[in-house]
Amino acid sequence: MNDMDMISSMKGLAGGVLIGLSAVMLMALLGRIAGISGITRGALLESGQVRRWRLAFVLGLISGPLLLLLLNLDWGNVAASTDALIGNPASGVLSMMFAGLLVGIGTGIGGGCTSGHGVCGIARLSPRSLVATVVFVTVAMLTVFVSQHLLGESP
Repeated sequence: MNDMDMISSMKGLAGGVLIGLSAVMLMALLGRIAGISGITRGALLESGQVRRWRLAFVLGLISGPLLLLLLNLDWGNVAASTDALIGNPASGVLSMMFAGLLVGIGTGIGGGCTSGHGVCGIARLSPRSLVATVVFVTVAMLTVFVSQHLLGESP
């Protein structure tokens, strides 16, 4: 493994540890599962004490990347090319809004999202979460296969 791969692996490991730590802290301190779709829905729709911790959690998710951007730290890259901090969207705004709507509907039907089921549910050995996570991963793999091999789209 070369130095760049090792650095990327360490960044991924650090991110995974932070996600796990935040999930454990949320469960230990508030008795809540760190399912981002449920937390976000509650931040938008609930009021009072419950809404405050949810807003703080969502703001924490948003503030991390913004802090890296403000400090000009290149600790991750979501763009297709390594020289860009944030890449151009793969499609238009309407397409992304439609995709977001579908994700919201899917998390409602599935009773949670990848963080709630994949991180917290599997850690609690929930059979429902195991099935949901297998479905998420399978559909994601099929989507990549169809888009890249059948439709000829590049990443």
